[in-house]
Amino acid sequence: MAHEWRRETFTITTDPARLDVGVIHGFLTGSYWAAGIPRATMQRAVEGSLNFGVFEGDAQVGYARVVTDRATFAYLADVFVIERFRGRGLGAWLMEVITSHPELQGLRRWVLATRDAHRLYARFGFKPLAAPERLMERHDPDVYRRG
Repeated sequence: MAHEWRRETFTITTDPARLDVGVIHGFLTGSYWAAGIPRATMQRAVEGSLNFGVFEGDAQVGYARVVTDRATFAYLADVFVIERFRGRGLGAWLMEVITSHPELQGLRRWVLATRDAHRLYARFGFKPLAAPERLMERHDPDVYRRG
């Protein structure tokens, strides 16, 4: 079931039919975390996630997705607001919506990775890992270049 929130001229929705895959791919392929991501790979990621599209009218201006089992764990990914719409509180509103979403309550753990938005995420309870020695990763930063 899709959810929707409105503020001024903006809407956040979880309706996957409203997502503009071109906007999402266009932003992500130029981002530091998903540079060069193939459109088909991004589409699979969208299909396997709980998506949050930010719109002004019919134009998508932001996005985030949560990879989750909706019971114990959530990974927040691909959060962005298109540059010309920044500074209007949309990122904070998007985080408010995500963290209060009814299907994401009572989770034991949320994780995310960021290079430069620590202050934003800290406002919503995110902090450095309490026990980084317990977590491991398998990271392949060149996977999109190899195709």
